[in-house]
Amino acid sequence: MGAFNRTVIDGKPFVLVPEEEFEDMMDIIAAKEIMARVAAGEETWPAELVYELFETDSRIRTFRAYRKMTVSQLAEAAGISQPYLSEIEAGKKNGSVDVLKRIAAVLKVDLDDLVVD
Repeated sequence: MGAFNRTVIDGKPFVLVPEEEFEDMMDIIAAKEIMARVAAGEETWPAELVYELFETDSRIRTFRAYRKMTVSQLAEAAGISQPYLSEIEAGKKNGSVDVLKRIAAVLKVDLDDLVVD
């Protein structure tokens, strides 16, 4: 890091930091916050999953496969029928908010992770 200039404006001390160095400091702070969340147990997803989520026609199917669950296992755990889940995954039915919340809970994701505008 380079030298910083100090100044006083209206009686208050300030440190002038070059913008590039300021951005580097902010990136370091953000990275430390993220690493703290990971160290505390927050789940991270591999890049392959994230890329798949951008391209998939069924986020439920993608997360189900990632969790290594069959359609029957997810349906049973969410308290719905296997044919109903299959229709939701295929885009033939939307699924109620309640059902989608249950599916999200079983898959250990937020509801927002399943529903995309």
